[in-house]
Amino acid sequence: MALGPRLELRQGQALVMTPQLQQAIKLLQLSNLELANYVEQELERNPLLEASVAEPEIAERSVDTRAESEFEPAATSETALSLSEDGPLPSREGDLDTDYDNVYADESRSDAANDVAAETPGMQGSDWQNLRNGGGGGGGDGEFGFESTLTRETTLSEHLTEQLNMAIKDERLRMIGAYLIDQVNETGYITTDISEIAERLGAPLADVEAVLATLQTFDPAGICARSLKECLAIQLKERDRLDPTMQIFLDHLELFARRDFDLLMKLCNADREDIASMVEDIRSCNPKPGLAFGNEPVVPVIPDVFVRQRADGSWAIELNSETLPRVLVNQQYYAEVSKFSADPKAKSYLSECLNNANWLVKSLDQRARTILKVASEIVRQQDAFLVHGIQYLRPLNLKTVADAISMHESTVSRVTANKYIATPRGIFEMKYFFTSSIASSEGGEAHSAEAVRHRIKELIEAELPDAVLSDDNIVEILKKSGIDIARRTVAKYREAMNIPSSVQRRRDKKVYA
Repeated sequence: MALGPRLELRQGQALVMTPQLQQAIKLLQLSNLELANYVEQELERNPLLEASVAEPEIAERSVDTRAESEFEPAATSETALSLSEDGPLPSREGDLDTDYDNVYADESRSDAANDVAAETPGMQGSDWQNLRNGGGGGGGDGEFGFESTLTRETTLSEHLTEQLNMAIKDERLRMIGAYLIDQVNETGYITTDISEIAERLGAPLADVEAVLATLQTFDPAGICARSLKECLAIQLKERDRLDPTMQIFLDHLELFARRDFDLLMKLCNADREDIASMVEDIRSCNPKPGLAFGNEPVVPVIPDVFVRQRADGSWAIELNSETLPRVLVNQQYYAEVSKFSADPKAKSYLSECLNNANWLVKSLDQRARTILKVASEIVRQQDAFLVHGIQYLRPLNLKTVADAISMHESTVSRVTANKYIATPRGIFEMKYFFTSSIASSEGGEAHSAEAVRHRIKELIEAELPDAVLSDDNIVEILKKSGIDIARRTVAKYREAMNIPSSVQRRRDKKVYA
């Protein structure tokens, strides 16, 4: 058979994901912070997109868990994130290609400010805008502007350097101290060997050790230690609790970690009451004193969905408007620019920007609707948990929710990733409501793994010092409650909750008995 080039015509079918569909899928799994960053980038990239400052109405659904699930769309048609007046939400992702009206409200806050300013003698619109932004009157960057009040926390290095400048006057020793401060890590420890530091600086080892001893007297207590033992010793010495018996205890911290209090009592020549007192003193110390400085502020979780119970017992589910980006497509700007543009490349660029802008608005709208739809079904499935607590959490998987709302499991998985829901029982990640099932020993309804973990924790917290429950005892109690569970599963759940074994718990309770 001769080899050579030839032309062939073949016909076939293939599923191709367009860039717009990839964008819609990507937006589904983004958290609210990631979505805000993504929209911000699109606003910079696309000249036809504008950020809307108007407050949209919150899309809301009603879930009546007293009967079969019936979704009642609220009569909100003012925004692209509200429900359609024609009926319930679309049931499949394919509706993403349907044309949606660009109905975002475009009232500008700055226009409102100018209207108020027009009615107020002596005040210009810029003055009102400046006041609204936190500035002073007069429209200028005044001395008492908002920026002048900004501050930040003092870092650990700055805090130690300030004390060093007051404690050591000798310039050479102060330079050694500054180098030692540079070696302090974020937890407050010096991990570099002191002899190596002395060699690097070309300074006598005795001088480096003397400066280190001075640094270890600084605030916070326990700073500049080279080990956990030294850190605890510094803090206990400051409290006048570092006696010879405590020093022996610190020399054998590994026994404390193993809860081997019997051997500790023998080594320290102390009774159980003294050991319990020393344990309390050690636990009152801070093992990482450096973390008190320069920490990044904790960012609170912002829920994507709010759930509240109505007076008739049904649940109202609404989207958090603060997490919904508000964008508009500037059709007027597109028409004006296209009218005076004769360059084919420019027209092609504008058409591409317009298509991308419209698709982004549609994708954001579909994302909001899908989140609301999935959250409504989760609330319907977990109604007992919301009313009675974690012990009534039901086993739930992605397929159950996907089948109920006529979506694919992968879509539900993307929607519930990095999303949070605020309920009367607290803020939970949406993934929290999806738990595996544990069979019932009586052949009834299966139990949620999360509810079983909570039950195990309750049993251990309620145990008496002279009746510590082993894993086998817990298995027997759970089986009497109708939960069919293996001992190794109990051990796995216990370790996941950082609960020590029955042997270690028995030792702890003996010390504090």
